[in-house]
Amino acid sequence: MPPAGKQKKKWSKGKVKDKAQHAVVFEKSTLEKLNKDVQSYRLVTVATLVDRLKINGSLARRALADLEEKGQIKKVTSHSKMNIYTRVAAAE
Repeated sequence: MPPAGKQKKKWSKGKVKDKAQHAVVFEKSTLEKLNKDVQSYRLVTVATLVDRLKINGSLARRALADLEEKGQIKKVTSHSKMNIYTRVAAAE
């Protein structure tokens, strides 16, 4: 039995991360921002779009495929987990 004066150590619960409320469909403003800003990004990945546009990952993947089809970005490398794109140079 522990002595009367000592209490059992209480462990901290840790910090709870807020759940991100990202959009699951494109709104007009988000779509315009995507089309305008993506030419200025040197590195374009799903994570960059999620972070900057506050959209979810599946929407970002669809957007990247669409932008590549339109010729606004080009694929640098492809992997089963991640595709990396870059802007298309204007001088080409």
